[in-house]
Amino acid sequence: MEKEYILAIDEGTTTARAIIFDHSGKKVAVARHPIQQILPNPGWVEHDPNLIWNAVQTTIATALIDSGIKPDQIKAIGIASQRETTVVWDKETGLPIYNAIVWQSRQTAHLANDMIKAGFKDEIHKKTGLIISPYFSATKIRWILNHVEGAQERAEKGELLFGTINTWLLWKLTDGASFMTDYANASRTMLFNINTLQWDKDLLKLFNIPKAMLPEVKSNSEVFGMTKNYQFYGSEIPISGMTGSQQASLFGQMAFEKGMVKNTYGTGAFAVMNTGDKPALSDNNLLTTIAYGINGEIKYALEGSVFVAGAALQWLRDDMRLINNTPQTSDYAKSSTDHDEVYVVPAFAGLGAPYWDNQAHGTMFGITRGTTDKDLVKATLQAIAYQTKDIIETMSSDAKMPIEVLKVDGAASANDYLMQFQADILGISLQRSSELETTSLGVAFMAGLGVGFWKDIDDIKKNYQTGKLYQPKMKESLRNDLYDGWKEAVKATMAFKHNAK
Repeated sequence: MEKEYILAIDEGTTTARAIIFDHSGKKVAVARHPIQQILPNPGWVEHDPNLIWNAVQTTIATALIDSGIKPDQIKAIGIASQRETTVVWDKETGLPIYNAIVWQSRQTAHLANDMIKAGFKDEIHKKTGLIISPYFSATKIRWILNHVEGAQERAEKGELLFGTINTWLLWKLTDGASFMTDYANASRTMLFNINTLQWDKDLLKLFNIPKAMLPEVKSNSEVFGMTKNYQFYGSEIPISGMTGSQQASLFGQMAFEKGMVKNTYGTGAFAVMNTGDKPALSDNNLLTTIAYGINGEIKYALEGSVFVAGAALQWLRDDMRLINNTPQTSDYAKSSTDHDEVYVVPAFAGLGAPYWDNQAHGTMFGITRGTTDKDLVKATLQAIAYQTKDIIETMSSDAKMPIEVLKVDGAASANDYLMQFQADILGISLQRSSELETTSLGVAFMAGLGVGFWKDIDDIKKNYQTGKLYQPKMKESLRNDLYDGWKEAVKATMAFKHNAK
């Protein structure tokens, strides 16, 4: 009898991945393809949805070919994707009417600011758990309907469909047969009521978005549809897991208990705490979101988002040309001889939680004639850790519980300097997963549970292995001094943007 596997599609902001896992949770094949970034104006970030689809097809085919695994050995498929990124397409032709507007993009900041000024902040927060921000899908849909000629009228006639990337990929994989999303992704649109688990009629009216555009919402682990495309050589494979990237990594980190926290260091950095069966609204600008819904049970989470983490290292490599590759940053930081007086605030897409300043720009402080490239690299790595500390301290305060261990994953968690500095500046232990691709692993578990490949959560827990543990070594007095300097740098950054014309 041939072995069976789960295929995870992990479509991120800069890279699409297809990863095949066996029953023990071990990776047996990995394929990657870059996602082209479209930057039409300062602060705008877009993707071509068709190129995303092409990238996903390429990675699926490559993973199957390289591994020698036959399509009929794939028991199920899970889709994890960048969240909030918005696609609107023609229901008949399947063609997008505009580029996908990426979660990072600030082109809808004026729409978000108008909503805040109009006094809708509290209503939206209570219903969705979110703060009003261009980060989320609602203003992106509104922008597309405003800027593409005839789009509003076509949407009202039922001719246009909206989806975040998971919905777009599901629709393509099933050849248009399945138009659905999941609880976790729906909760990131600013249109979904996380209390009633329904698209909110009042919010749809507020944003003037026709309900006919919106997908059906299902749990995170059940059959969404069957593949209909040639890359599986005629095999119809169930797509039985779907979630957002950060909820997938929470699941992959086995953070099933209330109070467990993970942080994923990807293009951005995203800290998520499992808060249990009821939504806990933040008093300090963190997001309340759905962690996952399985077997009729909903788990909620608090989340803080750092918009620029790994993206700052790409900036050092591609734009500043201070490094040849991102792993090099660890050695550069260790060879820096400054005394941590340089601060970089990489607010390339504004500041995320807990500041939520859409108009802030990146800044540097403390530079002298003796500042070197290695000092700037170190300060950029430290900025990722400082931003994470902002969120973890706020999260602990909101949840009214101490955080003793932070589970970490993502590409940048392989950076030893960053992880040690993170443990030092937080003053708590960091537990790195042995599998850094926990986003893919998490959605693979969801897909497998959806078809009985794994029996239950206890069954998948058997597959989890921890990696390196980082213990804090920094003196508390130094930790406090460094963090005070960071907070001053952030204040100066926010003040500067208000005066810049």
